This record gives sequence, C-alpha cells and structure tokens, in this order.
Amino acid sequence: MLNNIGLPGLLLIAVVVLVLFGRGKISSLMGEVGKGITAFKKGVDDGKKEIEESAADAARDVTPEKEKDKA
Repeated sequence: MLNNIGLPGLLLIAVVVLVLFGRGKISSLMGEVGKGITAFKKGVDDGKKEIEESAADAARDVTPEKEKDKA
C-alpha cells in the first residue's frame, strides 16, 4: 500500500502537515525528537559501558570460591 506513494504524494503530505501544524510547531517538535534521539543514544552507550565494566570486573576476579571464603 505505501510502496506506491511516490514523490508527489510525499510532497502533498508534507504540505498538509505544514498547513495543519505551522512552521513553528513542526520545528519545535523536530527539536524535541532530536533531543530524544540523543538521550536514547546516550542511554544505550551508558548501558554498554556498564555491561563491559561488569564483565571486566568478573574477569578480574578469578579467585576460587573456597579461597574467597578463607580470606
């Protein structure tokens, strides 16, 4: 269904959205979308770092359980 819209259809949709919402509303909305994408990427990077740090901590601690209990 969406594969036959084409360029004229997309331009028509863009014009209708611009008329309905106005330039200021659309620009502020796109700014918020950009901030959301940036926050999402930062969260993903922080999650990756946390996983890597926990894996590194687990790899460093190779003491057998019996020796840990004695210490």
